Amino acid sequence: MPSSAPQPEQLQLFSDGRTPNSAHPVLVYRALPLGTEDLASRFERLFASHLWPAQWRAGFYDYHHYHSTAHEVLGIARGSARLLLGGEKGVEIDVCAGDALVLPAGTGHCQLAASPDLLVVGGYPVEQVYDEVRPDERTHDAAVARIAKVTIPVMDPLAGSQGALVSLWRHRPARSVA
Repeated sequence: MPSSAPQPEQLQLFSDGRTPNSAHPVLVYRALPLGTEDLASRFERLFASHLWPAQWRAGFYDYHHYHSTAHEVLGIARGSARLLLGGEKGVEIDVCAGDALVLPAGTGHCQLAASPDLLVVGGYPVEQVYDEVRPDERTHDAAVARIAKVTIPVMDPLAGSQGALVSLWRHRPARSVA
């Protein structure tokens, strides 16, 4: 990614007793300077070059869930969507082709609406295997314990070792979400 890459928006989300979320902010990169042709392949190469290999191409799930064993990067390769981040009482955001989200482990996410042509590329840091957890107060505390063990990546999936993730996530003290 060029050094002129935009700085990401930061969304700080908190536990609602069902969805843990994270002490680390969600990073929302807007209108990345990747060109307009074959964004899916460009996202895949970019993620892989920063040790976050892409593992799928699809859309977003239309139900609330989070990952308690891995962080996630989502590149919007085509179309647009309205998402709800942070659980049922979270924050709505709109994303479109060229945008990317970096979700720390525990971040709730759900698609509210999408264009018919939506295509998303999803990836995870090397050596992290994602799970899928539905928000629930009965499993919340066990998920928080798993999330606490997820290591912080050495690189931002979009900007490498100089990216916002490195400075924001590594220099932010952990907080209790339970």
